Amino acid sequence: MADAHHPKFGKLIDFLARLPAVDINDTPSRGFGFGRDDNTWWVKFSIDIDHDLAWHTVQELGAVLNYLSIEERLASTFKPVSPPPYLNGGPEEFLSWVIEAPDELRPGTLADTLEDRLPKPVEDEAAWYGEADDGDDEEEEDLEPDDDEDGPFASLDDD
Repeated sequence: MADAHHPKFGKLIDFLARLPAVDINDTPSRGFGFGRDDNTWWVKFSIDIDHDLAWHTVQELGAVLNYLSIEERLASTFKPVSPPPYLNGGPEEFLSWVIEAPDELRPGTLADTLEDRLPKPVEDEAAWYGEADDGDDEEEEDLEPDDDEDGPFASLDDD
């Protein structure tokens, strides 16, 4: 349903719209903005700050988009943007988030990177908490049971 957007941004916007805490609406743009300045492009959207996964979403997007790893930095940035609160209102209505990147990093490529790095399936809230069944039962069967009933931090639990 990215018809209201330039095709260049469709894949990224479609992916972001699947994130549980991203706030979408019934307008043709679904609440997303996008554009291009000089040699960079940007996509702007809102995160429902009352959603249980709001800060998980900010953390995950920030980790991938701002600082993937020391060896593997993306040329993108993820940051909050807001008009002056004293002129408008609080974060429930006026806090937005923007992803910016140079033209060399295509929005579709960034969508693929996010799909690769964020919880799977991305629309499943349980996956964001590490509870989703990824169908990889064989890996769990290979784990040896822990013989230490109290675990390594037992002394921390003692009263």
